[in-house]
Amino acid sequence: MGGVNLVAGYRPELWRAVAPDDAPAAIEGFNHDLIGVDGFAMPATQHDAVLWISGSAYDVIFDTARAVIAALAGLATVADETSSWPYRHDLDLTGFIDGTENPSLIDAPGVALIPEGLPGASGTILLLQKWVHDALAWESKSVAEQERIIGRTKLDSVELEDRAPESHVGSTDQERFGKIFRRNMPYGTVTDHGTMFVGFSADQGRLTAMLESMAGLAGGTRDALTLYTRPLSGAYYFVPATESLQQRMTSPGFTPGPPSAG
Repeated sequence: MGGVNLVAGYRPELWRAVAPDDAPAAIEGFNHDLIGVDGFAMPATQHDAVLWISGSAYDVIFDTARAVIAALAGLATVADETSSWPYRHDLDLTGFIDGTENPSLIDAPGVALIPEGLPGASGTILLLQKWVHDALAWESKSVAEQERIIGRTKLDSVELEDRAPESHVGSTDQERFGKIFRRNMPYGTVTDHGTMFVGFSADQGRLTAMLESMAGLAGGTRDALTLYTRPLSGAYYFVPATESLQQRMTSPGFTPGPPSAG
């Protein structure tokens, strides 16, 4: 649309109220803070809807975002916005390669999309979190120390044979919790920055289990990376298939809902 890619997600409870026959069973919003060990917490900042707009040039994204906001005037207000950008092609702001365990684009639909025949088929469940980095503390670590914290080598992203269970790779082991399709997007300024985490899955349980593990609820020790980065937000959204959205908008008697913040 307009030269950009657009992902539209909805609070699960909201989508269920609008389209009960197309809502996956049992999924729910990030409605309560996730409290881990040592006072660590992942805050719940659930909104009604999210729009992720991406493109090759910011001016196109800017114009499209303003057009979307104008189109939703009277129905919704902007609760928060974040601008992200790529960092050194495929790195995140820790300096490590991002998405090493991602499935290929051929295999991704089987991981991220709800199977045909189930409510919400061809849609996906999105976990969105904003993490702020303690860059000075992280960059004060040697490469070897950073590698132990992550559980991978920094240069070529090879998993360490002796990685600790509390390493980031150990805490989010997809062989243990199930595969997801994910991306880390840098945001912010040179003095205040971090990562927008975007994770897609056909099963919300995989995402929730990883978060609980990171918070130390699975083994008593939290993810070592959380000593250097802190979550500021947390929300789950259901992203329906494009065809499902089109069917809703063209169905007889369809009218937009009441004003809603999100």
